[in-house]
Amino acid sequence: MSEPRWLVETRAAYDTVAEDYARLLPDVVEPPLDRALLAVFAETVGPGRPVLEVGCGTGRVTAHLHRLGLDIGGVDLSPGMLAVARRAYPDLRFELDSLTELTAPDGSLAGLVSWYSVIHLPPELLPEVFAGFHRVLAPGGHLLLAVKAGDRLDRREQTYGHRVPLDVHWLSPQRLTVQLTAAGFTVAATMVREPVGAERQPQAFLLARRPAV
Repeated sequence: MSEPRWLVETRAAYDTVAEDYARLLPDVVEPPLDRALLAVFAETVGPGRPVLEVGCGTGRVTAHLHRLGLDIGGVDLSPGMLAVARRAYPDLRFELDSLTELTAPDGSLAGLVSWYSVIHLPPELLPEVFAGFHRVLAPGGHLLLAVKAGDRLDRREQTYGHRVPLDVHWLSPQRLTVQLTAAGFTVAATMVREPVGAERQPQAFLLARRPAV
């Protein structure tokens, strides 16, 4: 069966830009509010429990959370991005996988991070993807979601200095809360901050939990 257009384009785009992406984005996560939220997530999950970043890209957020004490690995659909991640962080685990078909065993994770990865999915797929997140988290497991806040499709023809097409969906935090709740999550916190630097829209972050019972 042929792959959907969004998946083919997203993988091709990130394979193309991988080296420049790593060069342009710093190893230390910016801005400070984002780092603070990652620290809250790390403290909430706690050390020594399995965590996965889905859509890990070059591994910068995975590595940041590892430095905060988490037992974390990453998965991505782009072999090019994974090659950069493995080279930059050889002590961490990075595997090929897709948001829509996660191969992690049911209930195997204490935490899951989706840091600007669901923004490339067609919005109609989000309920199915959130159900998959719920499936792989253990009861009591925690989810951290980062997105570009809004309600529109940003169709890009140039990304990180390369002429490659890429869909970026700005997503409503309110709608995400409804969808996460329908998937079985309890949303514990939502934060929206204003654009920083070259950002063109507010950024939204949601902390959610699969109930323990």
